[in-house]
Amino acid sequence: MKFKTMAVAALALGMNTLYAQNNTIRLIYPQWQGADIAKWITEVKDPEQASRGYYLGAQLLNFLAPDNGQKTITVPVATALAERKVTDGVLDRDILVSQTKAALDILKIENPDKIVTLGGECSVSVAPFTYLADKYKDDVAMIWIDAHPDITLPGDVYPAYHAMAVTACMGLGDKKIIGELPTKFDPSKILFVGLRDWERDEIKTRQKQYGIKHLTPEDVRENSDAIRSWLKSCGASKVVVHFDMDVLDPAEIIAAVGVVPSGMKISEVVRVINDIATEKEIVGLTVAEPMPRTAIRIKEMLHQLPLLK
Repeated sequence: MKFKTMAVAALALGMNTLYAQNNTIRLIYPQWQGADIAKWITEVKDPEQASRGYYLGAQLLNFLAPDNGQKTITVPVATALAERKVTDGVLDRDILVSQTKAALDILKIENPDKIVTLGGECSVSVAPFTYLADKYKDDVAMIWIDAHPDITLPGDVYPAYHAMAVTACMGLGDKKIIGELPTKFDPSKILFVGLRDWERDEIKTRQKQYGIKHLTPEDVRENSDAIRSWLKSCGASKVVVHFDMDVLDPAEIIAAVGVVPSGMKISEVVRVINDIATEKEIVGLTVAEPMPRTAIRIKEMLHQLPLLK
């Protein structure tokens, strides 16, 4: 009987150890304050609803994603549309600082080994990715799948934080936000995939100054060989992957705000991410920038119907 009890205890300990080694959480992070995009969502007449579209987008991603038993936690995000203001070159800076703290507090308590983040605009990757880089002592590379490089800085012409997400991960940008982050990525451990729109020449110049490599949609159209080659040389055993839905070709699907032509096909993005997983251990995966234009319009319609409002 004593042997049986010890065996059960050992089995339980082993299962707890296995769980600790494979503790993956799903982080729902419906942050929208990092973007200023209402003017581009012309089919949604109410700019407030358009601005908060990412909030609904994150909830829809969670609804649509497979339920695989992962613990799911939602980062508390304010929904009130108070007067939006730029502070030290960043739109809604103080709210973003507060929500970054909230996300990192959750991660400190949960202590996950891997994180799936469903956003929200692009800046939702900053807290989980820097948390993971700190957890694994910088043995983490970052692949940013996006139409844009997201390396703007406070003081640039566009003050929205989602365009500053990669520079924030590098420890550059607003001091109050950066001061909350546990660590930073070296540019040599960052690769852009699907990049096709720098928007301004100064951003292209800045990328060269930082020394961040990139691959265009054409570079990965047929296979992932160029990504495999970079992964072998990146000097890290683990990878975090950011998937901005505006990398997708609008001729196939319009899932985000950006509609820059000649993007990646859905099948190409899926293949690239799965190929990354065969080369390195993916410890973080973010799906970001969903803008559910049709769902927002349906929501507006339902709020006008009797017995529903």
